[in-house]
Amino acid sequence: MDLTISASFLPHDDPDAALAFYRDTLGFEVRADVGSGPMRWITVGPPGQPGTSILLAPPATDPGITDDERRLITDMMAKGTYGWILLATKDLDGTFERLRAADAEVVQEPVEQPYGMRDCAFRDPAGNLIRIQELR
Repeated sequence: MDLTISASFLPHDDPDAALAFYRDTLGFEVRADVGSGPMRWITVGPPGQPGTSILLAPPATDPGITDDERRLITDMMAKGTYGWILLATKDLDGTFERLRAADAEVVQEPVEQPYGMRDCAFRDPAGNLIRIQELR
């Protein structure tokens, strides 16, 4: 098989805040912005990697989800336990400082993990966990 990762999904509860974070704070390119109001699907991705994207989408829009499930998803998003993604950089300290200076919500400062990886963590405006590993 010849498979690649095309896109990952992260929920948003405010498309303008999500767009500002991923475009302006992280520096990702906007590849698509479809819909209106809170029902917007925004595709972003790192410059120079056109085949890899993150789809920022309104949560719980599937018609098969119950009202109880929608409330659970909303509660998990508010706690920051629903969505997360792992990014990587060669300059973890510089990336961390730029994100902190942009007022991104710091979850964890850069630290050497016991499993041999050095990383840090932030939350996006919807509460999604953004972990960033240092490439070595």
